[in-house]
Amino acid sequence: MRTDLTHIQRWIAPRSRVLDLGCGDGEFLEFLQKQRQVRGIGVEIDQKYITAAIARGLNVIEQDMDKGLANFPDRSFDTVVLALALQAVNYPDRVLEEMLRIGREGIVTFPNFGHWRCRLQLGLGGHMPKSRFMPHTWYNTPNIHYCTVHDFEALCRERQIRILGRRVVGNTSNPPILSGRWPNLFATTAIYLISR
Repeated sequence: MRTDLTHIQRWIAPRSRVLDLGCGDGEFLEFLQKQRQVRGIGVEIDQKYITAAIARGLNVIEQDMDKGLANFPDRSFDTVVLALALQAVNYPDRVLEEMLRIGREGIVTFPNFGHWRCRLQLGLGGHMPKSRFMPHTWYNTPNIHYCTVHDFEALCRERQIRILGRRVVGNTSNPPILSGRWPNLFATTAIYLISR
């Protein structure tokens, strides 16, 4: 399982109601159902992932998050998860607002484009960052909105979104050195627990 998912599963209460936005093939939702006995639903737009998630026996809805989530009532979930998908939607601010309307809490993870390697590749190399964690080139990347730790926290302040928890990780399960002091510079992935 991806490092960010290993961290966020600790914030999800056993037997809670979970909505996983951009659930992919459903690996994480399946894990939560087996290990934490959650009642979960996935939302995905890619048909091949939907097919894979359904093959796992999961409830998945085909839906474009950018077109809204009005089919989900207010406070219908305990936790809404958006893992490594914030940067891939057209309207990340609207998706965050919808997450917190639908769920009591939200968990968001995203690649930190303020990481020193990204800065180095752009500043010295003169090209968009590419790494093992972000293997796409500029013309085929699913990332539409590049976001840093500072950018996300500024958006939360602007929208009166409370940050209940923050973790930052590197390419391993151990926290990157100096990430506590300078997360915008040393974290490859940012993980947030948020609410109203």
